[in-house]
Amino acid sequence: MLKGLGQLGDMAKLMKQAQEMQAKMAEAQESLGRIVVEGQAGAGLVTASCTAKGELTGLSIDPSIFNPDDKEVAEDLILAAIKDAQMRASEAANREMAKVTEGLDLPPGMKLPF
Repeated sequence: MLKGLGQLGDMAKLMKQAQEMQAKMAEAQESLGRIVVEGQAGAGLVTASCTAKGELTGLSIDPSIFNPDDKEVAEDLILAAIKDAQMRASEAANREMAKVTEGLDLPPGMKLPF
């Protein structure tokens, strides 16, 4: 259909690919909100749940860590569990985005969305 149009045909193909990529990105972004990961600290005494978008959705704390003399330990365990969940969320997001960009000729290390 666009044969003989030279660069115009290439531009139409490029625009179609861009639209397809945009749709895939929107779909991937939506799926990130449904993926839930858990991070733990203190051998499971504190567990944090997080979506792949990084939104904290839950926190479970074993009552045994609530010792008034060890307040800092409880705080450290809570922070460690949240950071672990966020790290796992980031890894899950990277895996999902890699599915979208698979087959594209992107420069090494380039991450989407920009």
